[in-house]
Amino acid sequence: MPSFDVVSKTDFHELANAIDQTNRELGTRFDFKDADARVEHTKSTITLTAPSEFQLKQLDEILKNKLAKRQIDIRVLEYKDPSKNLKELKQDIEVKNGLSVEVAKKIIKLIKDSKIKVQATIQSDQVRVSGKKRDDLQEAIAFLKASKIEVPIQFENFRD
Repeated sequence: MPSFDVVSKTDFHELANAIDQTNRELGTRFDFKDADARVEHTKSTITLTAPSEFQLKQLDEILKNKLAKRQIDIRVLEYKDPSKNLKELKQDIEVKNGLSVEVAKKIIKLIKDSKIKVQATIQSDQVRVSGKKRDDLQEAIAFLKASKIEVPIQFENFRD
């Protein structure tokens, strides 16, 4: 039976490259001269550090620009409230990877409401969509691309 998987994956290698480019640009910009501003990251968290709120917003704009150039959708970023220290502000940004249960249920509901002749099931952090005809699966892909989902989705493992 033909099937495909709906997933939401972030390319962490491209994310690291975008963060490195952001840090390089900080060194060349005049408005960040002698400012202790930087972008750091772990596997799923990005930390923006800047001396003032204005510079923190500028740093965020630079990062978003670099992510967009590297084809990383900014909808994968979940912003936390900035924390103020004596001389600097820090803001953590969570990088979402995989479909949450709520989003997976929303995708399944969208597919069922569309009356396309396919079945959808949740499998850990992805949704498997299967049907009898390849055309039905392609129609489901086109429908999901057109629908408004709060996370970026990709389609993998299309099998006949």
